[in-house]
Amino acid sequence: MAAAFVFPGQGSQSVGMGKALAANFAPAQKIFDEVDEALGAKLSATIFEGPIETLTLTENAQPALMAVSVAVIRVLEAEAGLDLKRDAQFVAGHSLGEYSALAAAGAFSIADTARLLRTRGQAMQKAVPVGVGAMAALIGLEFDAAAAVAAEAAQGQVCQAANDNGGGQVVVSGDKAAVERAVEIAKGKGAKRAMILPVSAPFHCALMQPAADVMADALSKVKVNAPVVPVVANVLAKPIQQPDDIVKSLVTQVTGTVRWRESVAFMAQAGVTTFYEIGAGKVLSGLIKRIADGAATSAVGTPDDVAAFKAAR
Repeated sequence: MAAAFVFPGQGSQSVGMGKALAANFAPAQKIFDEVDEALGAKLSATIFEGPIETLTLTENAQPALMAVSVAVIRVLEAEAGLDLKRDAQFVAGHSLGEYSALAAAGAFSIADTARLLRTRGQAMQKAVPVGVGAMAALIGLEFDAAAAVAAEAAQGQVCQAANDNGGGQVVVSGDKAAVERAVEIAKGKGAKRAMILPVSAPFHCALMQPAADVMADALSKVKVNAPVVPVVANVLAKPIQQPDDIVKSLVTQVTGTVRWRESVAFMAQAGVTTFYEIGAGKVLSGLIKRIADGAATSAVGTPDDVAAFKAAR
């Protein structure tokens, strides 16, 4: 039974995520302590107690989601004997989740990952003034059709396919007026639904170039190890293990498309039959079921989930 471990992205956060893990398992508490120390702030208090408005800020949500995901991995290692090198064919993550996957697989230290994600969140927020950019979900259009809608809507502005999530769900990103045009064009091209998303910045498009420059600088200053298991990169939809390739793909990812549909399809074609979603929520499990026919999915984020994972081994 070939397995992949996948890690959620922004939008999966909720107040209280990881709290029961930290209360019940010392390895989980240790991760939250490490992240707090690396950031010089009690992010764990915001994760466990809120308020949601503070947790949802990009600079908090990104390291917070990573902390919960890696805490789950450490608990599975301690309680269920998980060994990613032995038990996983691949790891992958959606957008910021790629950093969680890399940290879980030993490419980055926990402290460096927390600081990188705090920097990434701040840089993405600063790259575009609030209200200038937007993102919209186009439901019911396949990727090529959605990309054509984005190109038609651009009209000299930025509008591009940001997330290819699978199951006819594509997110476009760019200048606000162009994204609004894309919503109207998509409705005329047969989209079941097209709606502006409540996000704070236009992620994964050319407007994020200033943030990509910041990340290139930040990544050049941290130690990158070869991960113990291949990481399927968002922008390539194929596995990478060389530190130089990891850095390059993470920089490109800031302005590039998250090719989640192709990444999952690649893993399924390579023989993965079971996908474990590690951390907060079940968003990726839902997407994977639409992409990989017959794949088994399991979300692991609570003490009960850990017990179920252990029992199934």
